[in-house]
Amino acid sequence: MNHLAQLQQWLADQNLDVAYISNPTNVAYFSGYFSDPEERVQALLVFPDTEPFYFGPQLSVEAVKKTGWTYGDYGYLDHEEPFAKIATQIKARCADPKRWAIEKDDLPYGRYEFILNQFPDATFPGDASRFIEKAKLVKTPDEIAIMIEAGKEADFAFEVGFNALKTGRTEQEVVAEIEYALMKKGVMHMSFDTIVQAGVNAADPHGGPTTAKVQPNELVLFDLGTVHNAYMSDATRTVAFGKPDAKSLEIHKVCLEANLTAQAAVKPGIKASELDKIARDIITKAGYGEYFIHRLGHGIGTSTHEFPSIMEGNDMLLEPGMCFSIEPGIYIPGVAGVRIEDCIHVTENGCEPFTHTPKNLLTFND
Repeated sequence: MNHLAQLQQWLADQNLDVAYISNPTNVAYFSGYFSDPEERVQALLVFPDTEPFYFGPQLSVEAVKKTGWTYGDYGYLDHEEPFAKIATQIKARCADPKRWAIEKDDLPYGRYEFILNQFPDATFPGDASRFIEKAKLVKTPDEIAIMIEAGKEADFAFEVGFNALKTGRTEQEVVAEIEYALMKKGVMHMSFDTIVQAGVNAADPHGGPTTAKVQPNELVLFDLGTVHNAYMSDATRTVAFGKPDAKSLEIHKVCLEANLTAQAAVKPGIKASELDKIARDIITKAGYGEYFIHRLGHGIGTSTHEFPSIMEGNDMLLEPGMCFSIEPGIYIPGVAGVRIEDCIHVTENGCEPFTHTPKNLLTFND
């Protein structure tokens, strides 16, 4: 059953009349078309027993058709009132929809009010956000194949970034080298803003890149990913530029052990919380527990961060086809920061990473 059919079946099972899907990644998940409409209105309207339709800015209509979307495809001009036009198309399919499903994590309150203006008797018992996160939880072989290609792009990006390390080159300049090389290969979108952090800057887990210059004898953290056919890659490596001090080397060694041990423990039937504990116990035993300040991992697919979280308290059992990151980190302010990450997919008896750049401490020099 394809994604759209799954949503239609869920609507029928829940006795819901219509689903209003507007998160751009979710629109893409069900339609095959991705676009960030910014302030404009874009939505997919899905019904349990009749054909869905796409609605968005007029300038998107032809692009939607080119993706292979074979159902209704309607647009509006900037001066037109979009929800009146949406209502017309809904009523042509369902005269009086009362039971709605909406993305409760994403729908802006103003858009919710627009729906009520057109359909005063509407109620919203269906939480499409919860359905979608579960629908995305286990990837199909086709989805995994796309994510493998995204992983190859991330590996290429690491190679470019490592080779761009030069004394006096700024973090931002290294990022520019990476993204320029990817664009020349036809990779036009990163899955998130590329992170390159040298030395003490890496102790800020989501900081950078800055105009700070790479200096000899420090660690450099790379966190990056690409978008391939609407699916994401995400990986992190921390490398040596020259000969870092003993503390930095120790942090890397501990983080690497936590990453490799947790990845080796992945298999169907293990709890997500157990994986987090495996990695966290290693870091805590080494004396750095207070510096591991985030969950072990997050789901990945059409979004960089998806359900589930690999963390304490999540006792979900892993299944084949689940895709998520394993990314232990140690961040000591004023000293250094290390994170080592691969996203993996669970197999019948273990897991396979999407990225294959070596994780042992690679050393680079001018």
